[in-house]
Amino acid sequence: MKVLLIKDVKSLGKKGEVKEVKDGYGKNFLIGKGFARQATPEILAQHAQDELIVAENLQIEVDALKKVASQLDKCEIIITKKLGQNGHLFGSVTKEEVAAALKEQHDIEIDKKHINEKIAIKTVGEHDLDFKLGHGLHATLHVDVQGE
Repeated sequence: MKVLLIKDVKSLGKKGEVKEVKDGYGKNFLIGKGFARQATPEILAQHAQDELIVAENLQIEVDALKKVASQLDKCEIIITKKLGQNGHLFGSVTKEEVAAALKEQHDIEIDKKHINEKIAIKTVGEHDLDFKLGHGLHATLHVDVQGE
């Protein structure tokens, strides 16, 4: 019996593969537990069509992220914070503040989880922040921190 795997099955194969299995194993375990479907021509055609739709949606998402990355690489934001007597900031510049300033100054909405901040910004001056946008795309935003 031929089955189309819906989920990864250890020692058999990965999702989307067509495998030849014994009838009892296919019907009772794989199909019964929802790991596979019987590989009929209609199901295989539907699976191929679904794969095309997923690929198109992925391409649209990657194109949108590339557009956001190019916008981030070109822009600069200015954040004003209070200074202490020694010239250091009270606290540090947070990811939320960076995301809010980006939305306010350039109308680019981005999730704070995409900001890959390794070191906290605690000094006045210019800093570059790395953004992980997903699908292997990175962008760099120039941040100018000024004191009040």
